[in-house]
Amino acid sequence: MDDAFTVDDLIACYARGVFPMADAREDESLFLIDPERRGVLPLGDFHIPKRLARTVRNGPYEIRVDTAFNMVVENCAASRPGRVETWINHPIQRLYGQLHARGMAHSVETWLGDQLVGGLYGVSLGGAFFGESMFSTARDASKVALVHLVARLLTGGYQLLDTQFLTEHLTQFGTIEISRADYRRRLAKALKVQGDFYGLAGGATGAACLQAISQAS
Repeated sequence: MDDAFTVDDLIACYARGVFPMADAREDESLFLIDPERRGVLPLGDFHIPKRLARTVRNGPYEIRVDTAFNMVVENCAASRPGRVETWINHPIQRLYGQLHARGMAHSVETWLGDQLVGGLYGVSLGGAFFGESMFSTARDASKVALVHLVARLLTGGYQLLDTQFLTEHLTQFGTIEISRADYRRRLAKALKVQGDFYGLAGGATGAACLQAISQAS
């Protein structure tokens, strides 16, 4: 795919259920993925392991939203033990930066003091949130960010949390795999809704997030 692929093209891709990937960080090309099986995390059935719930409620982390979007993407793209390459190349990173500037891509960040130790980012379109990637350099840091994301989506009236693929890491939270046809039905329904990503206060406590999730289950 050439340089003519724009941020407007990217938005149109999400609206029809496909998303971009790359083969390697330094590969300038990207391609579109339309999986036969899709991972989704049903928001009303989100499961929080007990130990993680204690960390969310009492742990050492501060959660911030959209204060370090580019740093989160950089960390998600960084090489780590067991994963040398990443699908987030520089053109993809630039496109998501443009989406963020339009208010359509967001980061949920886990901070320990003045250190960014975990987080995730994704795309918001209508009542659908497309989770793109997460990272963690401290225990449970990305998981805590995920809990805060789910609370935010529930509070904001979102209908769909797309995880793209089903992984062992996400299964523990209730992520399921559905067919492409089922996914497109859910996506079409979610796009008719206007979610409010900022419906939950930026400094919402862990206890408030757990309460929002429990009320929806």
